[in-house]
Amino acid sequence: MNPEQARALRDGHPREVPAPFLPQPDTLKRRELHFDAVHISQVLRAHELLGGLPDLQVETGSTATSLIVSYDLREYTMEGLEAALVAQGFQFDASFVRRIARAIIHFSEETQLRNMRVPERLIKKSQQVYSKAWDKHLHGDHDETPPHMRQDR
Repeated sequence: MNPEQARALRDGHPREVPAPFLPQPDTLKRRELHFDAVHISQVLRAHELLGGLPDLQVETGSTATSLIVSYDLREYTMEGLEAALVAQGFQFDASFVRRIARAIIHFSEETQLRNMRVPERLIKKSQQVYSKAWDKHLHGDHDETPPHMRQDR
């Protein structure tokens, strides 16, 4: 931690919001949409269009061709936002790196949504299931001595 960060913490300045591609286990997401550089006028139109959606915050991005959107995963997904914009005629940056980044985000959000729908496993119950299965499995660990002949130790 450098001295400026220590002063900011001491003085109670708010922390910076996370970067768009940092791991975010919570349902609140902050993502950066990168538009095609040829159609730079689309950024302003997309800002107006997305700004009208409820529970979605839109900010200018790190470049002139990007927007940062903040949303709750239970309300929106990046894939859904992109699909809606593409249906309106918007074009995104089609570079290899951006396509891979979008695919990873789509996959991670889809997986998180799927995991949110699955009921939580009861760990104690699952341990009992495995214990019973192990007891019935012929694995050579059984004591063949009848119970009445065993000594208590």
